Amino acid sequence: MLELLVQGRWFMIPLLVCSVLATAVLIDRLLAFWANRRIDTRSLRANVLTLLEGDRLADAAALCANTPGPVSAVLLRGLQSYAKHKELGATSESITNIMEKSMEDFSLHAMSAVEKRLGVLSTIGNAAPLLGMTGTVTGMIASFAELQHGTDSAGVALGISEALITTATGLIIALYAVIPYHIFSAWSDKIDLEIEEATSEMLDFVATRVEVSR
Repeated sequence: MLELLVQGRWFMIPLLVCSVLATAVLIDRLLAFWANRRIDTRSLRANVLTLLEGDRLADAAALCANTPGPVSAVLLRGLQSYAKHKELGATSESITNIMEKSMEDFSLHAMSAVEKRLGVLSTIGNAAPLLGMTGTVTGMIASFAELQHGTDSAGVALGISEALITTATGLIIALYAVIPYHIFSAWSDKIDLEIEEATSEMLDFVATRVEVSR
């Protein structure tokens, strides 16, 4: 491994940095998504609606506050808006409109936490092949320079070796970053869908509940 780094010369340094960053983000996001997958959001949503059905708004809010994850955070924001405007005697339509706006705005904040650092993987996936190609060009330039000066084949081989090693390393690092990026993006889309479903479910319930209670 050390021999390859030496043969790849200077462009192996930024490629090595890219690989370290990609590994750090990969571990960080794996832990975050794994923690989120352990949360039973369907059970949470059902329990929240059951508590609301029994006029236990404070308990529903406490349940969401004590449950980690973006879905519970968005539901808590909706419950807070519901409690505030219900006390003011707002109409069903105004309450649901305010709740929808509040939950949609907060969902953007929640999703930004879910998608945190994914841009690093995307950037590395785009930059690593370019760094590798640049190393290819410099390696070939070195090889032609050796040929021009009529030196032995060892100098030419060294330049070609630099070109091939940096190209291969750049492509491997790009794959190492791009594949997890797309997997994490798919998981992020699933969480976003869960938030939308939970939001719609709560809004429908509150609209019916306020209308009936009035």
